[in-house]
Amino acid sequence: MRLRSAMAASAGALVLLLTAPGSASAADGQFRYSYTTSDGYDAVGFINDPPSGTCINIQGPGSEPGSAAYAPKNRTDATATVFLEADCTGGAYFTLRPGGGASDRLLVRSVVFS
Repeated sequence: MRLRSAMAASAGALVLLLTAPGSASAADGQFRYSYTTSDGYDAVGFINDPPSGTCINIQGPGSEPGSAAYAPKNRTDATATVFLEADCTGGAYFTLRPGGGASDRLLVRSVVFS
């Protein structure tokens, strides 16, 4: 009788685990960056609630293709790693803690959140 009760409890626990929603795979908050438009004006771009573990190439609307953004601000609850190269490649990268930011000197072309 005890074996049946233990098996029933185990089966119930397994069903609960399978039906419980998984954690959302996104950083909550906003990632901001500055860029220069093709007309030479400074502008601010942002990414709301970015996905975790996915490389995002940064390019502001109207900016020259391949130009770098600058001054990233990580206003999310996840760590952001910004890269100088597109597609989160290359050896030049910088890690921004949640709520952190960098100066205008930090150039970025892509970002990934953990």
